Amino acid sequence: MTAGIDSSGTVRPQDDLYRHANGQWLAEHEIPADKAIYGAFHALWDTAEQDVRAIVEKTAAAGHPDGTEARKIGDLYGSFMDEDTIERLGAEPIAEQLALVRAIEDVPGLVSALGQLELQGVPGLFHYWVDADAKKSDEYVVYLMQGGLSLPDESYYREDNFAAERTAYVAHVARMLELAGLPDPAGSAERIMDLETRIAGHHWDRVKNRDVTLTYNKVDRSGLEALTPDFDWSVWLAGAGVPESAFEQVVVREPDFFTGAAAAVQDAGLDRWKEWLSWRIVHSAAPLLSRAFVDENFAFYGTTLTGAPELRERWKRGVGVVEQALGEALGQLYVAEHFPPAAKARMVELVQNLVEAYRQRIETLDWMGADTRQRALDKLGSFMPKIGYPDKWKDYSALEIDPADLFGNVRRSVAVETARDLAKLGQPMDRTEWKMTPQTVNAYYNPPMNEIVFPAGILQPPFFDADADDAVNYGAIGAVIGHEIGHGFDDQGSRYDGDGNLNDWWTDDDRAAFEQRTDKLVAQYDVLEPAETPGQHVNGKLTLGENIGDLGGLSIAYVAYQLSLDGAEPPEADGQRFFISWAHAWSTKTRPEEAARRLAIDPHSPPEFRCNAVVKNIDQYHQTFNSAEGDGMWLAPEERVRIW
Repeated sequence: MTAGIDSSGTVRPQDDLYRHANGQWLAEHEIPADKAIYGAFHALWDTAEQDVRAIVEKTAAAGHPDGTEARKIGDLYGSFMDEDTIERLGAEPIAEQLALVRAIEDVPGLVSALGQLELQGVPGLFHYWVDADAKKSDEYVVYLMQGGLSLPDESYYREDNFAAERTAYVAHVARMLELAGLPDPAGSAERIMDLETRIAGHHWDRVKNRDVTLTYNKVDRSGLEALTPDFDWSVWLAGAGVPESAFEQVVVREPDFFTGAAAAVQDAGLDRWKEWLSWRIVHSAAPLLSRAFVDENFAFYGTTLTGAPELRERWKRGVGVVEQALGEALGQLYVAEHFPPAAKARMVELVQNLVEAYRQRIETLDWMGADTRQRALDKLGSFMPKIGYPDKWKDYSALEIDPADLFGNVRRSVAVETARDLAKLGQPMDRTEWKMTPQTVNAYYNPPMNEIVFPAGILQPPFFDADADDAVNYGAIGAVIGHEIGHGFDDQGSRYDGDGNLNDWWTDDDRAAFEQRTDKLVAQYDVLEPAETPGQHVNGKLTLGENIGDLGGLSIAYVAYQLSLDGAEPPEADGQRFFISWAHAWSTKTRPEEAARRLAIDPHSPPEFRCNAVVKNIDQYHQTFNSAEGDGMWLAPEERVRIW
């Protein structure tokens, strides 16, 4: 527990818990050259990545029979590591796609090409996927979402602080088009920027787009066509390989975006759209092409946008390609080597205590009425925890892998996953499905399934150690578990009932009391300014859901830790160890470019504030460290926010 703690002794936990717990770590560690951000999470990602690499290389060397998943893992990795073939091919892999664009003669041809390229992994003007219907959670439906941008967010096209990035982007597009041998690269780049700026003008911003009520707009086919009167959906569906029946009913997340984008298809000029679509082909393929494309792609999307000075080693990128195409096949091998049954059993116990702690807190809330309280308890009682790995693994038998055809392998993977997604329509809900692979260092809450999911990858130190004592585990993985449960009761997750349906189960008075507390939390975070980005602040509304998750998660984890003692007195220093474990989990250094990018697009607050801004609101923190008025972390009791 002392590792990383400020060695100077000048930073007290009452003044700055984050720097008290991590001062030495912050002083001694440098961000690796191939990363834009580095901390406890990222160190664990590195460990998982090394573990997966060992599995991949061992599998590749074993000479498994043709057609087996193990052989596919080895052959796909080999196709990425075959630099001689990739260099020899240059831009040849995208020649067919670029020829498709050159052959476009009219708007219907453009719409058809958008569909065809979507099926090949080239992102078009919008995104679509199949998921549980948010108001009929036992049925699948297609969702449509805004797209068409190549910068991280619509704000990059309009805000003054991103002016330099816009200039660099135009120059980057020109260089990429030149590498691909396309005509007038400089002029095309300017026109592409103009078109994307128009597209960005129709985008919803990220605060509006996280509102689950505003973004649920279910329409039938005639309703979709009314939104986009001049867009021929039959032509697009045929090109994309999507059956007409799939779009009998769809949920359109941002209706006016689709209206504006469809109008632009008609009147922005066919030649301009062809330039833009050619750029999207080059951009999406760049990581799979020769070194010149890879280096130029990284120079902008890596160095300019995130500040990372060095490209990741080839083996790391190769492992990422295999993860993307054969993630659960790798996951089976990973779990067998790195997730013992005892770890799962310990996690089950932790989850049970966290759920019980939430139940006790909900039962004693002073701001919630009896009717809403009972519905909240009903929802909590129906939570489904998933730990480690799925009960049923994905089948990759339809995926053909050619060890000499990297680009084709990735294209075929996209087609297989698209077919897998579309095959869900009209079928019973598959509640065994996971949205992350077991080796992923992360966790999530899925509202329509009312499930909390913890892959094996995150269930390692410093978050979880089966051999560590409870104060340490509850301060880290316990708070992560509590965070994910808390998403079921954050400002958006709380709009779903226990069956996973968008359903207003709150009384008006209780919702008003809830929002009074969340508004105070927004105000607390709005004034926070990361040291890496002077003058730029956290967006309290964008980060609200994650901030509620952090606050509830740590508060409830402390209660759950007390429950784990089963009435016994805790060791004297365990309160300190609990909060220092929480602080250690957020030890992070970030490059200024990446900090700015995350402020614009990330619904999570910067790591420093995920530590300090949360504990300021927790009475047990102030009691543990005997904080008082005048201390740097002091927050008067009446100003502290307690939600769950």
